[in-house]
Amino acid sequence: MTLGDTRLTRTAAAGLTGERTEVTSQRSRALVGAAVRASRAWTATRAGVRAFVAWCRATIRPAGALVLAAATAGLAAGALFGWVEALVAGAAALVLLLLSIPFLFHARAYDVGLALGHERVVAGSPAVATVTVRNTGTRIALPGRIDVAVGAGLVEFGVPMLRPGASSEQTLELPPQRRGIVRIGPATTVRSDPLGMLRREHAFDDVHDLYVHPRTTVVPSSSAGLIRDLDGSPTRRLVDADMSFHAIREYAPGDSRRQIHWKSTAKTGQLMVRQYEESRRSRMAVVLGLAEAEYASVDEFELAVSAAASLTLRAVHDARDLDIVVGAEIPRVVRGRLRAIRHIPATAPRVVLDGFSGVDGLANTMAFADVCRLAAEANERLSIAVMVTGSHVGLAALRQAALAFPADAAVIAVVCDERAHPRTQVAGALTVVTIGTLDDLAGLLLRGVTS
Repeated sequence: MTLGDTRLTRTAAAGLTGERTEVTSQRSRALVGAAVRASRAWTATRAGVRAFVAWCRATIRPAGALVLAAATAGLAAGALFGWVEALVAGAAALVLLLLSIPFLFHARAYDVGLALGHERVVAGSPAVATVTVRNTGTRIALPGRIDVAVGAGLVEFGVPMLRPGASSEQTLELPPQRRGIVRIGPATTVRSDPLGMLRREHAFDDVHDLYVHPRTTVVPSSSAGLIRDLDGSPTRRLVDADMSFHAIREYAPGDSRRQIHWKSTAKTGQLMVRQYEESRRSRMAVVLGLAEAEYASVDEFELAVSAAASLTLRAVHDARDLDIVVGAEIPRVVRGRLRAIRHIPATAPRVVLDGFSGVDGLANTMAFADVCRLAAEANERLSIAVMVTGSHVGLAALRQAALAFPADAAVIAVVCDERAHPRTQVAGALTVVTIGTLDDLAGLLLRGVTS
């Protein structure tokens, strides 16, 4: 074989190898494409099955599932075993199920508007909501039903037959609610057949929060009664400039030359400066315990919330600097290692009451004495501290909680006990007011005497 023949043979072999490689790559691309298409088809099928199952769960009621099972079993038994009775029963069930389908049409033909008469009510008072339903479709909307969620409950009412563009307005009187923030809405249109086999719903986005404020009572002004206004009274703290003169002392580097007392300086021959007692800046703290273990019942906790809200409203009306402190929820895994409190804004009466609407009893939180300690650390210039708690907090625990506040601050404990007689007692520097009803609070604070 010559050299030229060898080269031709190698060239032919290389061409054949290239063709094989190209064929292999084409097959690989075809396999990859088929795998991708199969994956997409499987994903689409799985999504469709999930959507169908979700639609069946939302549409087919228990009665419909029973009728569907009867139709399937009857038709299958009639076809397999020739049972005429089963075949007739299955066909009747199927016809009944098919006749219920038209009742589901036009479930979204409505435009529903929800409005509250008042967004804030007092606990135990009814609320009013207005629901406006308008037919936005081009055909007559058959009579239907609308459900309005009210917290964990449900209010339902019927909608008459509406022509295209027609509307219907319904006024709903919501049942009295307990204190809290109640979610009103969404309104949901409901389409169902007379037998309740199939049901179709459509929820709207209109949702409102109803603030149910705690019950409050009018307490005496802080300038009278047990809680006295201490604004302007001198404290034991000595400062270089204030209103209450205390004494004369020798000049120290850093003292202001404006405070030099020249007559004393002339007598002693040394620079002498005036020293003053710091005037008290009246600031009040209301501390409310939220631990469920501190209260004998839910009603007792609601009494404590109402008492704290009444005291803070009085302080806001008196334009007093105010701190409203409540306990904070602490996860069980870090309980004992984490300290936390929560402040309620005290800028206006409405803001205060909105804050108390969102207060709930807590199973995992700090003890009442620890809450008072953090409240005192948050503001060291307190002149009045009012502690509001339940009947399961004893006198020893109240004394321990009172020690957290400054020594020159007036500390009052309001103990809510529905089984006790209203009374006021003094335990050292601590004054304990025990109330059984909210009406007892005003009278005891106004008298300010020991029973």
